[in-house]
Amino acid sequence: MKTVCLFFQIHQPFRHRRYRFFDIGNDHYYYDDYTNESIMRKIALKSYLPTNKLLLKLANQLEGRFKVAFSITGLALEQFTLYAPEVIGSFQELAKTGCVEFLSETYSHSLSSLKDKTIFEEQVKLHDEIIFELFGLKPRVFRNTEMIYSDAIGAQVAEMGFDAILTEGAEHVLGWKSPNYVYVNSLNPRLKVLMRNFKLSDNITFRFSNTNWADYPLTAEKFINWLEKANPKDEVVNLFLSCESFGDRQSKETGIFDFLESLSVKIANHPALRFATP
Repeated sequence: MKTVCLFFQIHQPFRHRRYRFFDIGNDHYYYDDYTNESIMRKIALKSYLPTNKLLLKLANQLEGRFKVAFSITGLALEQFTLYAPEVIGSFQELAKTGCVEFLSETYSHSLSSLKDKTIFEEQVKLHDEIIFELFGLKPRVFRNTEMIYSDAIGAQVAEMGFDAILTEGAEHVLGWKSPNYVYVNSLNPRLKVLMRNFKLSDNITFRFSNTNWADYPLTAEKFINWLEKANPKDEVVNLFLSCESFGDRQSKETGIFDFLESLSVKIANHPALRFATP
């Protein structure tokens, strides 16, 4: 049986206002509150809330056969709390189903893993504290900013107590190898490494509504056919997606929500496929 791992990443930065020369020394508030609230409310209404509503429906309807994972930065959670608290509530409802896993990452979507081990660990600790505070769950799997990975970073993540890490299944790194297997860190084999299947993931994230794409329109049946035709020895297909792809990047009118629902139901009911969290 082949496993499908469905994962959504969410990040929203705090945006800064125009800071003029004469503000120096006189005004020490740097954030553009209006823009931050406007963008967060817009994306929440178009993407986060309808996506979570659908995922909750699937979790209840499919009775444990549907699984999904989220990686949400601390900055995004801060802005949800400030501008769209109902989004926090929707994630809490999802957490209650037992079908959702929350992953760890850096609090501010930072690049600290490349420069400073101490600050990196502090960022991760801050992030995991807010995840536990809001959802009562302790992350066991790590996703670095933009899925940055190296053997050294993986070894440090293992030392921090994580069981697995997510990264990009880049062709120039994998060569002839497939991303559809569970790998391990070479310095600490205890840490599992899950590779993103970028082709199948990007077919949803970027190509779904592209009428010039050779495989347009993308249907659940077509996607299931790709999964069925894949190498029978493949262990796991990691679909790592941006949550904003649903409702924002790909608007509701494209049929993206109907596709997600149909695909999820077909995978959950398929005799040779199953959902799992990382």
